Formats: sequence, structure tokens, C-alpha cells
Amino acid sequence: MIYFEDLPLDEDILKALGELSINYVFQSIFYPDGKTIFAREALMRPLNMTVTELIDKYTKEDKLHVLEVATFFGAMQEYQLRGYTDRVCFNSFPSEAFTPEESRVFSDYYGDQTGLGIIEILEYPRIEKELAEYKSKVIRSQDLWIAVDDFGAGLNDYDVVEMYDPHMVKIDRELLCNVDSDEEKQENLKEIIERLHEKGIKVVAEGVETKEEFDWLVNAAADFFQGFYLHMPE
Repeated sequence: MIYFEDLPLDEDILKALGELSINYVFQSIFYPDGKTIFAREALMRPLNMTVTELIDKYTKEDKLHVLEVATFFGAMQEYQLRGYTDRVCFNSFPSEAFTPEESRVFSDYYGDQTGLGIIEILEYPRIEKELAEYKSKVIRSQDLWIAVDDFGAGLNDYDVVEMYDPHMVKIDRELLCNVDSDEEKQENLKEIIERLHEKGIKVVAEGVETKEEFDWLVNAAADFFQGFYLHMPE
């Protein structure tokens, strides 16, 4: 289980973090060969409820900032304990950002993460343009990548891509499920991949569950691949 009590953070945030019972697992993101790891995504695993239930609970209690801090500090704790050196993906709420003090503590505690992290902007619960601009500026100043997660689901669409101007866009599983046999999905995905590539954005096929889906998406020129077919979270 992740422990936060040794972190030199604000007393109130430490108390809130101490109420969480969570672990982290990682799922790899691969290059088109399906073997070489590009990055590892950190996935929160609460011990007493589902992730969705935890987010819903903290949304209602206006405590999403606690989960934002827990995600970055907790995932990095587990990442370093495992001895990983690949890029690491952190899920981030579009409505939340570190305070300057939290950013300083993270850097002091875990060392220089320049060029290592990928910040995945989740598709909920809300997006504020002013905060999006602030987050983008801070992320880029640290030579980190921005990714728009679950494109095609929830709030994440072309407007959000324009707002964040990300390095990567992760295509939601719903858009690519059975794409190898669905001509309508094939045409839609070809258009999405081409449109994002025209902007210089890398495309991640997320939720790849069969060899047939993987092979089609490789041929369609997606850049990276993630899903149960390639690697189960561990």
C-alpha cells in the first residue's frame, strides 16, 4: 500500500492523503513492434472500492485535489520502488493542478523528472480554459509531455485537443473495438489518425484487446499501442 506520512506536505493535505487506502499498478504502452516499451501508465487501485466510486465520492466532497496529489506522489513512489526507467504516465484531472509548494516538494522528493513524465488529461469532470492554459504552460516548462486521454469519450474531443495542443492523443477503446471488421469504424479512425498526424500529434491506440485490432491499427499508422492484448496491468 502507498504511504504518504513522510512527505513534507501541508498538514491538511497529509491528513487527507492518510485517509486513502490505495495501490498503483502499471500498464505498458508499446511501439508498433508490440514488444518495445515506450512508457508505463500508472493506474490507481483503491483497496476498498473501485476507482470510479472513489472519484465520484471525492467529486461530491470537492476533494479531487487530494486525488491529484495522491496520483502523482503515490505513482512515483511505486515507480521508483520498482526500479522503472521508462517514461511514466500520470492521470490528471483537467480541473486540478499542483500548488507551487506541491510542485517544489515533488521535485525535491523525487528528483529531476525532466523529460520523463507524460501528463494524461482525463475526460472528466470538467474543463476550465484558464486552468488548462496554466497546466499546459507548467507542464511544458518542465519538458514533460501532454496527452489527451480517452479521445472520443466524455469531454475529450477536438476542442480539448485544440485547448491543450498535446504531444499525444489516446484513442478510446469504444472507437477501436472490432475495428478490423467494422468498415465505419475503419473510416472514422483513419480520419482521426490522419487529422492528428497533420498537427504533429502522436496517436496511442488504447484498449487493444485482440491481435486483429492490433494488426489493423499498426497498418493504419497509429504510433503507440496499449491494451490487454499486449500487457495486463501489474
